[in-house]
Amino acid sequence: MDQPTVGILHPGSMGAAVAACAATNAATVLWCPAGRSPASIVRAERHGLQPVATLPELLDQADTVISLCPPAAAEDLAAEVASHGFGGWYVDANAINPERMLRIKALLTPSAKAVIDGGVVGSPPVGGKSPTLYLSGPAAAIERVEALFTGTAVRTKTLGSEIGQASALKLAYASFQKTSRVLVALATGLARQHGVDQELITIASQRSDSYLAETEYIAKTAARAWRWGPELEEAADMLEAAGLPPEMLRAAAATLARWDDAKDDGELTLTDALNRLAQP
Repeated sequence: MDQPTVGILHPGSMGAAVAACAATNAATVLWCPAGRSPASIVRAERHGLQPVATLPELLDQADTVISLCPPAAAEDLAAEVASHGFGGWYVDANAINPERMLRIKALLTPSAKAVIDGGVVGSPPVGGKSPTLYLSGPAAAIERVEALFTGTAVRTKTLGSEIGQASALKLAYASFQKTSRVLVALATGLARQHGVDQELITIASQRSDSYLAETEYIAKTAARAWRWGPELEEAADMLEAAGLPPEMLRAAAATLARWDDAKDDGELTLTDALNRLAQP
C-alpha cells in the first residue's frame, strides 16, 4: 500500500498527537490553521503537521481525512467536507452517538470512498501513553487506518463492520469514566463543606481503584469540562434512544457547565475547582 497523505480536522491535544503518530506511516499529515487558535498552531508545529491555507486545499491533497474535534462540531464539519465532494477515506473519531455517526456517513457516502467509525479511548499518545483507536466499518477501509498506526503509540482494534459500533463503545465508556470523575468532585465538595473531606479520602483510599482517592483529577476535570459536557450529552442521547434514563448524564453535563470558564486551565487548583463548582 502506498503511503497516504492524511488530513487532520482539527488538531486539539488528542488530534495533534494522534496525527503525529499517523505521520509515521504517511507521506505527510496536513492541517488547516485558518480560524484555529494560537494554541492549536503551536501544537501542530510541535507535532510536525504541515499547514495548508484552506480546507478545500487540504481535501484536494489528502486521500485520508481524520476528524477529531469537539462533538458538537462533528456533523457540521462532515457536512462541510461533503460539500467539497471529498473522494477519499473519512475517519470520524469523535465522541458522538451512533445516530449522528450514521448521518455523517449519509452526508459523505455520495463522494467518499468509505466512511470509518472511530472512537479513541485513553489519553493522548504522548509521554509513554498508548490509547486505543476502536474502529468499525468496511474491512478494507479499516485496514488502511490500521496501517497508518502500525508500530506507533496508537493501538487499533476492529469491532466489526457496523457503523456506530465504535462510537457506541466510546460513549459507553465515557458515560462511566467521565461521570465518575464528576461524582468525585460533588462528593468531595459536599464533604469539604462539613469539614470531613480528608476522612472521605481516607475511606476511599482503603478501597482499590477508587476515583475518590484521586482528588487531583478534580482540577483536571474542571479544565476539560468544556469538552466533556457535550460528550456526556451525546451519551445521554444514546441512553434515551435505548429506552434507558438519560437524566444522570444530562445532570453531569449541567454540572460540568459550571466549569466552562476554566477551559484548559493547567494552573487550576483543587480549591479553585471546588469553589467554582459551588457557584451557580
